[in-house]
Amino acid sequence: MASGFFALLDDIAALMDDVVVMSKISTKKTAGILGDDLAVNAEKATGFVSSRELPVLWAITKGSALNKLIILPIAFLLSAFAPWAVTLALVLGGVYLAFEGAEKIYEFFVPHKHTKETVDNSNISKEDQLALEKKKIKSAVFTDFILSVEIVIIALGTVLGRPILFQVLVVSIVALIATIGVYGIVALIVRMDDLGYKLVSFSSKEKSISKFIGNFLIRALPIVIKSLSVIGTIALILVAGGIFVHNIEFFHHFLEVLPSFVKDFIVGLLVGFAALLFVKLFKVVKRKLFKDKEVEI
Repeated sequence: MASGFFALLDDIAALMDDVVVMSKISTKKTAGILGDDLAVNAEKATGFVSSRELPVLWAITKGSALNKLIILPIAFLLSAFAPWAVTLALVLGGVYLAFEGAEKIYEFFVPHKHTKETVDNSNISKEDQLALEKKKIKSAVFTDFILSVEIVIIALGTVLGRPILFQVLVVSIVALIATIGVYGIVALIVRMDDLGYKLVSFSSKEKSISKFIGNFLIRALPIVIKSLSVIGTIALILVAGGIFVHNIEFFHHFLEVLPSFVKDFIVGLLVGFAALLFVKLFKVVKRKLFKDKEVEI
């Protein structure tokens, strides 16, 4: 009896070891999207008055947790009863990631004006400010839902074929890291400038260590957010390329002489710009059709 109990404990320990190892691998696979998630949410959590940054971020974090509670059961059901659908979702998610990365590169070289939403506006009422705040939170939660689907599917793709309990443990751990890790770092980033201002005001001397560090943090905030955006874009293309190379036979044998990360980047970039071209053409055709209908009316 005792030997059976210790054998069970040994099996549980071995399972948890495997779970930890696969969780690390899955987290590495999703690192590109986590980087993009971090950049997107850091950008969306800024632009508020200082006292509202953390409450807004907490609201987005709760929305992100709810997103994953919705996505995870559906993903596990697909894995149990239609594993081919997980691979299909993985490839389609890869196309979206590649498209998003290519679109960011395109917009960098061919910029167009964006209207930036700001909630800190002294000319509007408190009710209107809260309404704008809720609108921005809703937008951030929706973006998080898309990114969460990609994170869960990619994590699930690394453990397909394993027992369902193993899949549940690994993917749930990755989802937890994606929520707590990303939004914890975002909270630190959005408060960088406030910490900087406090350090600057801490010393009355013109030249002091606290003022030097404070000014550094204040100046570093926009650079950090922009850097995260660039790193996230590159990572998106690499992750997408890796999905195509590992799941589509044609791309698996494409440019075999090149290092894997270069191959992944090229494949991701090619698919991304192909998807971007398709979307642009679709918009042109759609615009033309609507114009023709307006002329007929």
